[in-house]
Amino acid sequence: RSVSRLARPATRLATGSRILLHRLAARLTAWVARGRRHDLTGWRAALGCWLRIVLAIFGGYLLWRILRALPALLWLLSTAWTLAAWRAGKAPAQAAEEEHEETSAEQLVDAPRGDVRAATLEWVWQQVGDRQGVHLRDLLAHAQTHGMFEGMEVAVFRAHLERWGIPVRARVRVRGQGVTVGIHRDDLQGLTSPSPEAAPLEAA
Repeated sequence: RSVSRLARPATRLATGSRILLHRLAARLTAWVARGRRHDLTGWRAALGCWLRIVLAIFGGYLLWRILRALPALLWLLSTAWTLAAWRAGKAPAQAAEEEHEETSAEQLVDAPRGDVRAATLEWVWQQVGDRQGVHLRDLLAHAQTHGMFEGMEVAVFRAHLERWGIPVRARVRVRGQGVTVGIHRDDLQGLTSPSPEAAPLEAA
């Protein structure tokens, strides 16, 4: 009986730890991807990504050196991780898997089309803000930082958006971010009106 009593909290901690690792990996991947320059070509375009990878490795090395010098910090980090994992894994393992599946792309596509489309358009408007449009890579990175569409490629993400009736252009210029595939503000005007929180387009 004592083993069975320990199984549930152990499962919760293991599930929460796995969820935290997925979130951290998604956020790190999205952060590195945002370093790519789409207004350049060749190796110059990827310099920002490589710089961020080096910074991430250096940050990990620096943390390791700090822990070597101050091993007592491991208690603090372990406690913080355990608390975060306990909160993240509050549902049983099976329920956590079902929740993850419900937030995956396939489950969203199979949801009622009107609800998914309305929520997606509202989210796109928020990301467009006062700009001419938004790049798909930035939309996807934003979603992945919130635990959505983990591991999805931009091409697959584009296919889902087009399936929901959201037009995507091969070339969209976004101020300060160059030109690449994205959603233009003009294409959204005929689909829905921006929410009250969406800022008006500033003058070019």
